[in-house]
Amino acid sequence: MGMSRRTLPEELLLLALDPTTGTTAQPQSLDLGLAGAQLVELALAGRIAPDGDRIAVVSPRPTGDPTLDCALELLRRRGAPVRAIHWIGGPRLGLRQTYLSHLERCGMVHAVAGQMCGVLPTTRYQASQTEISREIRARLDSAIRTGVPPDPRTAALAALAHAVGLGKHLYPGNEGRSSRSRLRDLIRHDPMGGLVAHAVMDVQNGAAAQPRRNPAPAGRQAAPGARPAPEPARGVPMQPRRGSMARVVAH
Repeated sequence: MGMSRRTLPEELLLLALDPTTGTTAQPQSLDLGLAGAQLVELALAGRIAPDGDRIAVVSPRPTGDPTLDCALELLRRRGAPVRAIHWIGGPRLGLRQTYLSHLERCGMVHAVAGQMCGVLPTTRYQASQTEISREIRARLDSAIRTGVPPDPRTAALAALAHAVGLGKHLYPGNEGRSSRSRLRDLIRHDPMGGLVAHAVMDVQNGAAAQPRRNPAPAGRQAAPGARPAPEPARGVPMQPRRGSMARVVAH
C-alpha cells in the first residue's frame, strides 16, 4: 500500500522554504536534515529501527514512495546495521532538488525562473498551497506553546528543524529565544528523531570524519601510535546528475 500523506522530508522542506524569497533557509545543513528525515519516515513506516547508534532494516517491503524506497533498498543492501552519522554524512547529489521537483509535481510549490547577475538562469520556488505550510508550522507552535508532548511525527520534525538550524528562521530575534529553546527540548519526545537529529548535528561538527577507535583483539594490544581505520561510509543514497549544464537552484 502506497503512502498518501506528506512525508517528513517534504514537511521539513516546506518548513524551510521562505515564502518571500522562494529560497530555503540553511541550505547546507538542510540537505543533511532531508537525509535524516528519510530515516525517521522509514522508521515511522515500520521499515527500519534504531539499533544503538545504528539503523537496522526490519522490513524491506516498499513504502510506495520512490525516493524513500531507494534509501530503504540501499540500507537493505548493506546487510548489516549502518551508523546513522555515516549514512547522513555520506555524499548525496540532488536530494533537495528531488524533493523540490516532487513538491512541484504535487502542486505544493511552483517554480519561478529568474537570472543571477542578469546572466545565469536560476530557479526559485514559491508555495502554491500556503495552508499546508501554515498547518505544519501550527503543529510546531502548538507543541512549543502548550508543552504537551507532541505525536512522534511532530516531535521528529521539531528535532530535525532544530538540528539543521531552522529555529532562528522560524523564531528569530530575542523574542524567539524561549521558543528556540523549547524547540530543542522537543528532541527528547521521539527516540528515533533524537538519534537522527544528534547525528545531523554531529556531521555538521565534523564527528563523521573522525575514525572510531576499535578495541584490540583479546590477548593482543594495539601497537603504540597505530591509528584504527575509519569505518567506510558506504551505501548512502546518491541522486543522479541531470546534466553538466544544470540550472542554478536558488538556496
